[in-house]
Amino acid sequence: MEKRPLFIGSEIYRGSTYGAWHPLRVPRVSTVMDLSRALGWLPHDVYVPSPRAKPSALHVWHDPDYVAALLAAETTQTVSDAVREIYGLGTPSNPVFPEMYRRPATAAGGALLAGELLAQGGIVHHPAGGTHHGFPNRANGFCYLNDPVLALLSLRYHGAARVAYVDIDAHHPDGVEHAFGEDPECLMISVHEEGRWPRTGHTAGDAERQTYNLAVPAGLNDSEMGLIRDEVIAPLVTDFAPDALVIQCGSDAIEEDPQSRLCLSNGAHRDVVSALMGASPRLLVLGGGGYNPWSVGRCWTGIWGVLNGFDAPDVLPDAAQDILRALRFDGNSRGRNPPEHWFTTLHDAPRSGVMRADISARINTLLGG
Repeated sequence: MEKRPLFIGSEIYRGSTYGAWHPLRVPRVSTVMDLSRALGWLPHDVYVPSPRAKPSALHVWHDPDYVAALLAAETTQTVSDAVREIYGLGTPSNPVFPEMYRRPATAAGGALLAGELLAQGGIVHHPAGGTHHGFPNRANGFCYLNDPVLALLSLRYHGAARVAYVDIDAHHPDGVEHAFGEDPECLMISVHEEGRWPRTGHTAGDAERQTYNLAVPAGLNDSEMGLIRDEVIAPLVTDFAPDALVIQCGSDAIEEDPQSRLCLSNGAHRDVVSALMGASPRLLVLGGGGYNPWSVGRCWTGIWGVLNGFDAPDVLPDAAQDILRALRFDGNSRGRNPPEHWFTTLHDAPRSGVMRADISARINTLLGG
């Protein structure tokens, strides 16, 4: 009997926030959990509560001194100037907040568990994952730990020799590339906005290292992303034939997100996941960026539907609409007058557009054409 996809979640995300004005003040994973349950898509037997990674488990990649500093910062709710300078803790991007160890350690624990759950194959959705900027010894870009790296290491430990990592977040996964960019047994593909922080990942492909970065211009539309999917992502993954595939589905590339200038619909994300579902016996789908609560909740819930072969109704049931209508996006102009379709449907209208010659030129550069 074929295994059903599993969903890793936790209640810690429901009340945890990075602070009143931080981009990660918005609910994300809890919205996906609630919407999936309202749609009947998340029965008890496929929901896996995420464990919290112990400090010793994190030492497989993160430096013990850094993990100790992160744990101490949560305990005392303060950092010294030296700790801020050395470890990047207590900055505007990586603030001190009550769950600053427990929350990322829960996402990390879910990533480590995913490798174990996928030892014999299958599909896992871990929307709290995707913190791809963390470094071994430093918090970076809202990421205190790097759960994609931990997931890839766990997959390796549980028998997946060749691993592939595809990242469609608006930001380049600098922490993951730091870990795996020189590893020819790890295929890395990232599609991200050119000039966007952290301003790494310039367009280049390296077939020897199996690392491909495609930096795209502002305004990337669904038509262009479809070309990238069909000419870059799917062929490279298919040719690599990975034992395990990790997809980071940061929703900040969606048009309404305040942290990028890309113009995708959430259908572009679903289409990438759908195109890659048969490419490996082990599939782990992570979340990532996403700072508009409606966009991120609807996107990642729709991806869970794709993984299960579920079709979202054209009009959401009242219980699901109530969840979306209760969301708030204070302090942001996009949240003051949300359009009705953010409440009534999971699916954005396609955002097709002109296929710019520049996109084809970048693809040719990437692939050495």
